[in-house]
Amino acid sequence: MGVKVTDIVEHNTGTAARRLDKTALAAALRQSRARTLALSDTCAAALGPALTVPSAPELNPPLWELGHIGWFADWWIARHPQRAHGLAADPDAPRLPARQSARGVDADALYDSSRVPHDTRWHLPLPDASATRADLAASLDQTLALLQDAADDDTGLYLFRLALLHEDMHAEAAVYMAQRLGFDPCDAITAAAATAAVHALPTELAVPATRLTLGHSGPGFAFDNELGAQTVELPAFRIDAQALSWAQFLPFVESGSYAQHRFWSDAGWAWRLAHAAQAPRDLRQHPDGHWEQRRWGRWQPLDLRAPACHLTHFEAQAWCAWAGRRLPTEAEWVAASAQAGFVWGQVWEWTASPFAPFPGFEPHPYRDYSQPWFDGRPVLKGASAATHPRLRHPQYRNYFPPERNDIFAGLRSVAL
Repeated sequence: MGVKVTDIVEHNTGTAARRLDKTALAAALRQSRARTLALSDTCAAALGPALTVPSAPELNPPLWELGHIGWFADWWIARHPQRAHGLAADPDAPRLPARQSARGVDADALYDSSRVPHDTRWHLPLPDASATRADLAASLDQTLALLQDAADDDTGLYLFRLALLHEDMHAEAAVYMAQRLGFDPCDAITAAAATAAVHALPTELAVPATRLTLGHSGPGFAFDNELGAQTVELPAFRIDAQALSWAQFLPFVESGSYAQHRFWSDAGWAWRLAHAAQAPRDLRQHPDGHWEQRRWGRWQPLDLRAPACHLTHFEAQAWCAWAGRRLPTEAEWVAASAQAGFVWGQVWEWTASPFAPFPGFEPHPYRDYSQPWFDGRPVLKGASAATHPRLRHPQYRNYFPPERNDIFAGLRSVAL
């Protein structure tokens, strides 16, 4: 009997979130903005009112992030004359003027992530925090007013749902930044996930041979890279029931295997040498053998039951080579997620599959969401402690370069 993605996700929280009606969507937009502002308050307390952070590939200036969130909603909703057309909206349609233009500020030149190179964002004449927050408040008010007049269907709500999930993604990035810079984000979602019950060490699940239909179909919101149904024939396989724990990963480190080229891909070995990596990021071992992890700027005893986190794709591959196992493909991960006993959502999980379009891929109006990133980087599945439940969806395809280890990412493995 074949397995369809729609069968797997039907009872998932993320599925319901992608079908929010106007009333529920309005509440979600308010809640998402409240989280954005709470995280910004924490950043300001830690970094100072100017929200200054070092220029780094994995960071954005927090003040730019705030302005970008409001700009994105305005660009696709308040300023877009075809917002009611949903997926059929012309991405190049002339926009209405930005509200900031009344103050002589060119918002498009500041906040359009498709046109503003990453490295220049530290040198832009950004409005201060007070003006940026005022723009955010005005943006949300206008978004909610326009939502009241929108058609209560998938077409009428498409761009509103996109703006909501886009803001949720930036909130997760803010939590990554807090860990990277060493301060506690005081984030309720992250804290709740961190205090969730820790499961016993992973055991394997036996997944029978199946014909998997991979790709979204049916009602509700979907990202463009999820569309394009394809049938995948999967032989039977055995997969970890949950993400790999530190207790399972650390023997690889303690055996000195970081220094053994035979366990690494060529690209992974080059990364290890370039960073002189001897262990995962934010981990250190004391002379007496016990391990500590830096969390929110403080060194704490490592919980060996917790999932291994802040791993690059290279480290995940190397552990698998050392253990005589392999990373799952995206299709295997999705098929396994339908099995009883499959635990996910603690860390994003690297897969062996490259981020590539499904058959018949067509970019949605936000053309730069997926298409520029079909460059061979791997797919991650699952969710992390910082991921809002709205984004926790087995069908969701995350994608980061293989060297990124600031994200909350780990792995689960498949038997050879």
